[in-house]
Amino acid sequence: MGTFDDLELKAIRLGLDHLIVITGGAAHVGAASTSFPAANGAIETYTAAVPGHKEHLLTDGLADQISRQLGVTAVVVMGIHYDGLKPEEIEEISRRTERMVDSYIAEIKSANG
Repeated sequence: MGTFDDLELKAIRLGLDHLIVITGGAAHVGAASTSFPAANGAIETYTAAVPGHKEHLLTDGLADQISRQLGVTAVVVMGIHYDGLKPEEIEEISRRTERMVDSYIAEIKSANG
């Protein structure tokens, strides 16, 4: 199994909102999801994905999670590519990106008191 040590989360604060870029391997833009609190209190998510890419399977939920837990608009852009991944490696990458976002949310909550 690969080490995926180059998986990286970069965050940019835009006022109260958050732009998150997650890359690994051959970095690119595979999908982008935007989640925000709607007027009715629900979280709405809109996603754009490059045909043939599967990052949207992660960006949808991660953007929703950030928006829901922090009460902000969140954009998650992801582009991860490693050649010849096995299903268990894809699962490991998914777990790692989820942990990275969990840590980011915890850091923001801690900083906000």
